[in-house]
Amino acid sequence: MTVVKKSIDIKAPVDTVFTYFARPEHVSDQMSEKGVGMTVIPMDIKAGMGVGTTFRVIGDFSGKRLEWDCETTEFVREERISAKMIKGKFKRWEITTEFKGLSDNLTNVSMTVDYEMPLGPLGGILDKIKFAKSAENGLETALYKVRGLLEGNGSIPVYITLDAYQKLLAEKKKMNNVPVSTVLTSILEKYESVEEIKN
Repeated sequence: MTVVKKSIDIKAPVDTVFTYFARPEHVSDQMSEKGVGMTVIPMDIKAGMGVGTTFRVIGDFSGKRLEWDCETTEFVREERISAKMIKGKFKRWEITTEFKGLSDNLTNVSMTVDYEMPLGPLGGILDKIKFAKSAENGLETALYKVRGLLEGNGSIPVYITLDAYQKLLAEKKKMNNVPVSTVLTSILEKYESVEEIKN
């Protein structure tokens, strides 16, 4: 049994931070430390990613690929999200992310992964110490990247339907292929001006 815990303060309101972490694929997108890669694929979404939601995790740890399915077991808005493995090679794998609003614009986030290696007491597939270090580095890197994104120092991945994406690309083409973020900003500004006229 191994427990890896990392924590960080993010200069953003707790509701903003919680909303980002509520989609596990957002955080996995930030796990790209040397030798560590992670992809999360939602499988069955319940009540806005709440309890009962299932998702597949595909991890690459120093060239060793592992896949496991998880289920959200706890979802307390702006406080805690927990999930556990329901199918996979680990003997046990659980993750808990806790949120604590320190002020109106400062949130502490703690991520804890509690797992037991696959295939016997020596891990079999992976070296336990090397894996633990990879997991620790991956968590830390992800938290730093998320902090940068939420504090406005990076770009946030946006997940939209194929239809919406195709419409966005059509607008991009009309605007002489400016960056997608410029297109989105323009659309939002037009929407705001229409709302102001209505009011």
